Amino acid sequence: MMFDAIVVGARCAGAPTAMLLARAGHRVLLLDRGEFPSDTISTHVIHQPGVAALARWGLLDELRATGCPPLRRARYRVADVRLDGCGRGVAGQRTGFAPRRFVLDDLLARAAVAAGAELREKCRVTGLLHDADGRVVGVRGDHRGVEFTERASLVIGADGMRSSVAAKAGAACTTSDERLTCAYYSYWTGVPADLEIYETPGSWVATAPTHGHATLVLTYFPQSRFRSVRADAQRAHLDRVRETAPELRERLQSGEQVERLRGSGDQQNFFREAAGPGWALVGDAGHHKDSITARGISDAFTQAEALARHVSGELDSPGRLDVALRRFAAERDAALTSGYEATLAVARMAPPNEHRLALLRAVQQDAELTSTYFDAFAGSVDITALYTPKLLDLLNHGAS
Repeated sequence: MMFDAIVVGARCAGAPTAMLLARAGHRVLLLDRGEFPSDTISTHVIHQPGVAALARWGLLDELRATGCPPLRRARYRVADVRLDGCGRGVAGQRTGFAPRRFVLDDLLARAAVAAGAELREKCRVTGLLHDADGRVVGVRGDHRGVEFTERASLVIGADGMRSSVAAKAGAACTTSDERLTCAYYSYWTGVPADLEIYETPGSWVATAPTHGHATLVLTYFPQSRFRSVRADAQRAHLDRVRETAPELRERLQSGEQVERLRGSGDQQNFFREAAGPGWALVGDAGHHKDSITARGISDAFTQAEALARHVSGELDSPGRLDVALRRFAAERDAALTSGYEATLAVARMAPPNEHRLALLRAVQQDAELTSTYFDAFAGSVDITALYTPKLLDLLNHGAS
């Protein structure tokens, strides 16, 4: 049997890609090294653009039914600035969610199967198949100890930051920047919270309620401190909360940490080539950035929709498919570049200058501007949307 598409990686990028292609009538094989449900390292916040995608796919009610609490309000604290509110959202979706990945990824994988994709778990891809012209035409792999080959018009790598598909296809990095932060996170019960962000020079702390009546607590450190933090990560994590968000530390005193601390110092920042003859990359396989703005899941959904839209109906013609893949690559870069640059600016965790603080003080005076600010943080709008006559008037009054 020849498939129209083989998707390697069945989590937040791969499963939606497989689902959308299968819904379009294509024969899709979905492969993953793991089994579902299973967890993975992730901050797992889904901002409003990602929530809107789940709604379009008919999966938002399923996510709500798992008991994942909505993120209805956001708080941001820096210096003397106190922003409280929520964004205007996307397509009527004003709330975010922070589902555990063993819940979300299983939901997405099951949706792909329900759409008609074939899912093979515990499956490792060991190589790519090429035709005489060097075009990728399938994969070699190992499924529970049994070697196999499968052919397809398109092989899609959705296998994460260290993508084997990207490596085997020779996908070059087109943009690469240094690592900027290391991040650690824990889960607590008995700690009520909203989506909260606390910033001090060189430090970020965030919270989000998640499944199991638990609260996710995240701490960010400069990458230069990774070795010292890793030596006693639990202590560094709690010290960071105490120093950056003392009001949150007080709440933790009456709560209980319910799982081990997790973290990573390998927060790479890059774009790879998005596609080539017979192959494409989605999600972290093609583009990764620091998790400090929590845009990874929403961006994965955006890429899945874009790729499926461009290649659907073109998989039976290599020539037309190549044109579609070039269009996908251009759309991906155009859609994600500004968010990449904004994330790197945040991840540098530089002390806020007076211009930025003056802007934020003006924003906190107006509920509409506050909503726009949270929309910009979520990636719903560009930060330039803040620069309205109202903001300029508030800034002028503040200066006078």
